[in-house]
Amino acid sequence: MGKTGKFWTLRYIIINATYFAVYSGIHAYASVFLLEKGFSNTLIGITLALANILSVIFQPFVAGLIDKQGKLTNRNVSMASTALLLIGSILLLLIKNGLVVIFIIFALIYMVQMVYQPIITAMYFEYEAAGCHIYYGLARGLGSCGFAVVSVFTGMAIGRFGVNILMVLDIIFLTIALIVLYFFKKPAVASSPASASEKEVAHNNLLSFTKTYPAFMLFVVGGVCFFFAHNAINDYMIQIITPLGGTEASMGTAVFIAALLELPTMALIDKIMKKISVKNLLLISGTAFLIKTLLMLVAPNMVVVYISQAMQMFAYAVFIPAGAYFVNQTMARFDQVKGQAYINCSITLGGVFSSLVCGRLLDIKGPHFMLIVSLIVTTVGLGIAFVALKVLGKRKEAT
Repeated sequence: MGKTGKFWTLRYIIINATYFAVYSGIHAYASVFLLEKGFSNTLIGITLALANILSVIFQPFVAGLIDKQGKLTNRNVSMASTALLLIGSILLLLIKNGLVVIFIIFALIYMVQMVYQPIITAMYFEYEAAGCHIYYGLARGLGSCGFAVVSVFTGMAIGRFGVNILMVLDIIFLTIALIVLYFFKKPAVASSPASASEKEVAHNNLLSFTKTYPAFMLFVVGGVCFFFAHNAINDYMIQIITPLGGTEASMGTAVFIAALLELPTMALIDKIMKKISVKNLLLISGTAFLIKTLLMLVAPNMVVVYISQAMQMFAYAVFIPAGAYFVNQTMARFDQVKGQAYINCSITLGGVFSSLVCGRLLDIKGPHFMLIVSLIVTTVGLGIAFVALKVLGKRKEAT
């Protein structure tokens, strides 16, 4: 089983759990924090949209630097990102007012955390190749559980201590993460003579990368469509369920169901992949996103909404680990961090387009029409994914 004596899985679980605990504070409660600091809804939208767009630009760029196999390793970049998030959280805790300063700092830490996410995944494959046996699915699933539990706890803590408790909690979690990352050192591996493929230059140019992995990049476009609908449901849940008699409490239950049900699927993903190929799992995931959106569209009451949310265990919970393994199976070693970054970019871009389009659709036509559009976009995405994985995917992409 490899070098299990070093508790690799336990430490990787802590890295994931602390990351998503901080993700809850910076992302899930972004509006709550910024509203308290005097931001308007419009300015909040601008802040988050800017941060997401910057993350889409920087994720492949940083991944390209790591793929060059220099001093910028996955672990070093993870530590630097965690340190930047820690400094930013401390500054946001100390600064009492000043919209411009808060805008800059919050947009930067939001962006840094998005850039950091695919690097955690890439770090798993790097350590696994070095003989450090890690249960990735379990660690990633417990990360989602950490997000769910911390989100509930944070909501209660804000009610009691005020919005600054968000940064206090982030500082605690980031400190733990930095300590664990510092000691999370990969053992030295005896180097072997480089093969012909290993001598090739990494495909850091977008055009070169797309020419080398056309099926993968087309699948990324399909992923953007999946997460358009996914984010539309998550971001505008209260508007969707209010006509059905839902409340904020109902919304909390719906979000909790989705997050909690991610764990069993992610924890068992290694066993599932022995029965079903990664490409077929990704198509199953896309189909589940479609069914989830359809159920939300036709839901007559909250029971069907909860059933829709339960589809998370076949949609998001399959997409995340299957997407990670798809990169590892498809790409040459020097391109894998970029591949993880592009998978994460599909999620981010889906959210950006959803934020720009769905808010306007809600104002003009209401939640029902927004869900119709989301269903159409998801259907198109599933078609694109099928072409990418079944048609173009027949050719071997890895060189």
